[in-house]
Amino acid sequence: MAGPFSFKALFADPWATRLVLACAFVLHYVLGAAVGLSVDEAHYALYATHLALSYFDHPPLVGWVQWPLVALNAPVDVLRWIPELLWLGTALLVFQIAERLQAFTNRPHDNKRLGAGFWAVLAMALAPLLHVLGIGLLPDTLLMFFTALLMWQTLGLMASGATVSPARWLALGLVLGLAGLSKYTAIFAALAVAACLLAAHGMRLLRSPWPWVAVLLAVFVVSPVAIWNAQNGWISFVYQTQHGKGGGWRVLPFVQFLVVQLLAYGPLLLWGAAGWWALRATAARVLPVLFVLPFAVLAGLSGGGSSLPHWTAPAWVALAPFAGVGLAEFLQRSAPVWRKGSVGALALVQLVMGLGLMGLMSGGGAPWLTPKTPTSDAAQAAPESPNPFADLHGWEQAGARALVLAQQRGLQSVAVQNWTLASRIGWYARPLPVHVLEDRFDQFDFWAGDLPQGGSTLLVDWSQMAYEVPLAPHGFSSCTLLETLPTVHWGTTLSTFRFYDCRQWLGEPQPRLRNP
Repeated sequence: MAGPFSFKALFADPWATRLVLACAFVLHYVLGAAVGLSVDEAHYALYATHLALSYFDHPPLVGWVQWPLVALNAPVDVLRWIPELLWLGTALLVFQIAERLQAFTNRPHDNKRLGAGFWAVLAMALAPLLHVLGIGLLPDTLLMFFTALLMWQTLGLMASGATVSPARWLALGLVLGLAGLSKYTAIFAALAVAACLLAAHGMRLLRSPWPWVAVLLAVFVVSPVAIWNAQNGWISFVYQTQHGKGGGWRVLPFVQFLVVQLLAYGPLLLWGAAGWWALRATAARVLPVLFVLPFAVLAGLSGGGSSLPHWTAPAWVALAPFAGVGLAEFLQRSAPVWRKGSVGALALVQLVMGLGLMGLMSGGGAPWLTPKTPTSDAAQAAPESPNPFADLHGWEQAGARALVLAQQRGLQSVAVQNWTLASRIGWYARPLPVHVLEDRFDQFDFWAGDLPQGGSTLLVDWSQMAYEVPLAPHGFSSCTLLETLPTVHWGTTLSTFRFYDCRQWLGEPQPRLRNP
């Protein structure tokens, strides 16, 4: 079914596929150089400055792969080469899988038309949220790549006679282990792979030693996660279990999740259903379980409020090759004008949405999101109107200023009042440790611990998530405003940072957001 990976099919394909890949890569590079690290990116970059077998909230690979560049003090735009290349590698795998799947149909690609590989890559490239993961390195970026690689390996092992190849099984075990080192939800991909192989070969597969060798190799590769958790009271597994439960299940969040999924990934990928139908009489018909299983679980969790839109990205990547087959079949059956027009219209809508999202990210938001300049005293100013795109700007300057102010005031750390504010200031103000002044256990408790009672620190407040100054009896004996730093981007003030010299921590945190 699946032979060695080769670029031959890509270069035999019309130039359109290479153009899509080149445009996407250039967009990722340009935007990656234009915006600062997001909260999650900075958090995982800090993993690389605190190398460990695993971490409180995620497995370690997202930190390990950044360590060489972080150790060399590479700038952010260089760090972002990692997700950019992972996205490109994922797209190349999707192309190859779609081309092989099309060979199962009655109308294999004849190199004279745009085939399934092109349409699969286009559907992936026009999914707005997938570009975010191609710019910022998250565990999902890694799992996207390994899901595509697992799909490729599984397709090969489903062929008759392939199960006697030790190299194929060893490769599968290695990829399964690396996927497990990327994110805990890789377990769904592993179960889907098992389902595909059992469907192809039946229970006799279990009598072969090589599947068990692959399982043992995967367990060995992922063992650092288990070792770290055993040393730390299995805290990650407890946290993920509680996090996955969420609250009481409700229909409205579930429906909202589905709507967001459609907007975030676009309708072109839904042609995966048509691709499955075209392949329903072939052995490849079971492969969409790599989409169905994780998507169904995460959609179900959304009803309890515990599923984020980007968590399903690896599942959508698994559907992309089938979407390529479905689109190719849809357009090649006599190809009336209305068919081409409908697909072209959807592609144009998704392109506009994707470019619009990237424009908002680079520009710091739209005019109607721009906060009004505070007229009251900066220390007492109310929070500014919410602007999610302001989040990507200003933290580098704030971190540099925090380093200077801490040195001037003889302070040995910085502090914030919410864990989501800690990663950016922690990255850009390193090597200063960051204390989170809220009663919540997180990764920063491993790295810096609680601010000791009686301690002093440089408190950083951000206007987009502004807190009351934490004074006695539940905060510090005194906090002196040192200065404010506005974030000005393209002539517009997006947010404001406030820096306080805070002394004599009383050790009873009760953070309170400022009222709008």
